[in-house]
Amino acid sequence: MANSQNASSNMPQVRSGPLMTGAGLVAAGGVLTLAGLIIGGGHLVTAIRRWVNDMDVPPSELAKVKIAQARAAATAGADAWQNGPHARNARGATAR
Repeated sequence: MANSQNASSNMPQVRSGPLMTGAGLVAAGGVLTLAGLIIGGGHLVTAIRRWVNDMDVPPSELAKVKIAQARAAATAGADAWQNGPHARNARGATAR
């Protein structure tokens, strides 16, 4: 019996009032944070949509143009690598 009394006296004494108040404040803060994220995110999405709609060339078309340019550059680079002056010198040395 003395052992169970010692065990319960070693436990911290916690009042429920401050814990309930803290939990309520944390919940209220979470709701306010969520509301702020929704409002800010909605504004950001609206601004981005307006910005894209005001563009002269849509982003999808711009991406297609840039991909075509990159492919042309890669093809030109590969052609220069295979048929450049160093390749001619190497072929000429083996053909002699």
